[in-house]
Amino acid sequence: MTVSTTHFVNSLRVRPEIVRIASEQAPVVWTVRVQAAEVWDAVRVETTPETRVRDVKQAAMALLLPDVDQIDSFMVKLHGAEVTNESQSLQSAGARDASTLFVTGRRRRPVR
Repeated sequence: MTVSTTHFVNSLRVRPEIVRIASEQAPVVWTVRVQAAEVWDAVRVETTPETRVRDVKQAAMALLLPDVDQIDSFMVKLHGAEVTNESQSLQSAGARDASTLFVTGRRRRPVR
């Protein structure tokens, strides 16, 4: 099993726990950082390049935003652009090992 080396970006303001989606037998394991804007928090997710973006989003939101019932009301951004097809793999979406996925609400909230 090839495990990614520790990347600096994965250590920036993240929770100590790591969400693991990848199986123990996975030949390649990526560690991506998922940040949720609504809670100003982030978590590391160990996954494979073939894992769907939606699966990573669900796993991260279960920890970061456990009270949210409708995950479709949140979008995933990668490199500043929305990932419109969350059923595609991380690799197909353009992510790499140590990428940061940004999860935020689809509707903008007014600042008061």
